[in-house]
Amino acid sequence: MSKGKLQKFAEMETFKNVFQYPFSVISDTPFDMKGHWREQYFHNDNPIVLELGCGKGEYTVGLARVYPDINFIGVDIKGARIYTGAKQALEEGLENVAFLRTSIEIIDRFFGENEVQEIWLTFSDPQMKNVHKRLTSTFFMERYRRFLVDGGIVHLKTDSNFLFTYTTYMVDVNHLPVFFRTEDLYGNELTEQGRADNQMDDKTHEILGIHTYYENQWIERGLNIKYMKFRLPAEGALVEPDVEIELDDYRSYKRPKRSGLATSK
Repeated sequence: MSKGKLQKFAEMETFKNVFQYPFSVISDTPFDMKGHWREQYFHNDNPIVLELGCGKGEYTVGLARVYPDINFIGVDIKGARIYTGAKQALEEGLENVAFLRTSIEIIDRFFGENEVQEIWLTFSDPQMKNVHKRLTSTFFMERYRRFLVDGGIVHLKTDSNFLFTYTTYMVDVNHLPVFFRTEDLYGNELTEQGRADNQMDDKTHEILGIHTYYENQWIERGLNIKYMKFRLPAEGALVEPDVEIELDDYRSYKRPKRSGLATSK
């Protein structure tokens, strides 16, 4: 591990807005704040919104600025990434921000029933080979249900055509209510359903205009940014869509696609 990362980890141990519970820790130590984030950390009754796979925390911090009456928690396994957002939140005095370093596969160990109102998935790895690692899969939707309120909102913002197409099929086959979706966010090309159900007001434009490190990378490469907002009911069986989807033909940092396959489920 580099000297810079070691320094960040050491400094982050002193951050009051960071909780570090990788799998090796949580397997032996229960998380006592599960179900009690509002009273034990935020000290208010405001809604809680998670950003899963928050990276450097740009969205978590940006949302917290826009909505001071909502509590935001960024979740990522990479401590060196979280450091950036956590330090910025402390410097700006944002009391409605926290960060949790852990694996998203065990996210339901940290939040109690009905404790969370919304989830943001911003530029998640599309996990084209393994549906059980895909953050919009029914595998994860079942986990989100354990702590999300009935009809809680899930936001997906992505450059990946594969992930967006997969999520569209997953939402449609399970009849999940969609607020709106667009394959070109900054072109604002909403679907007919989106135009009928909702309009992007100034506040929504402001939120969706928050750019992450990875988003800027995709925009510079000329890729469309896709966005979807849907509800996740607490009841009803969820089924995986049985479709073949064309793989993305690129990866970050201009590396080639992950395999020689053309499609995947």
